[in-house]
Amino acid sequence: MKSSLREGSAVRHRTMAEAVLERLREEIILGELTPGTPLRLEDLARSLGTSISPVREAVRQLEALGLAEHVPHHGAKVTGLDVEELRELFSVRLALETLALRRAAELFTAEDERAADTQLADLAAARRRSDVREAVRAHTAFHFALYEAARSSWLLRLIRPAWDSCERYRPVLLGERGDLQKQHAEFDAELLAACVARDPDRAAAALRDHLELATSIFSVELAGRSIFAF
Repeated sequence: MKSSLREGSAVRHRTMAEAVLERLREEIILGELTPGTPLRLEDLARSLGTSISPVREAVRQLEALGLAEHVPHHGAKVTGLDVEELRELFSVRLALETLALRRAAELFTAEDERAADTQLADLAAARRRSDVREAVRAHTAFHFALYEAARSSWLLRLIRPAWDSCERYRPVLLGERGDLQKQHAEFDAELLAACVARDPDRAAAALRDHLELATSIFSVELAGRSIFAF
């Protein structure tokens, strides 16, 4: 954590707790806070240039998102990655995000297309600059632009925690170049194309292919099995 949250206008339209949550969430996702790292309130408040209260609230939210866990008598720490838990998360994501994409494809408008296409362009630009932080942000914004087209606030609320808990594998895809990264970009483009075509079945198939990419990422841990194979 290199700068105080008091600097600039980063928190202009957000509460301090939301700003702290977003900072810590990104640092966990990007591997700057590694699994097992203690989340000591006083230390975090000092490094972020804020009081303990918003940090405490942010850590509670991290626990709710599955990115941190409370250890009795020791406080919170960054949660480790567990393959079987990851399988469960991906199955939950497949169910919820498929439902959202199917509805989105049926309701997709030209305005939805412009919003998603803008985020996809931002993602491509960030990847060309090797700006992993901005790529992760744009990738999330792109997917949620699609899910928002489903016009269901409940789906968004249910999708978000599982999405955030799976985020930590994405820097590998968004910050490097290779076959996996190329496939990932192609799947993103196919998701948008399926929605533009108003084809729910095509969108659902593209999403499964997109999520199945995790099988290649965690090939050693999964011992050759699909991410969806329990």
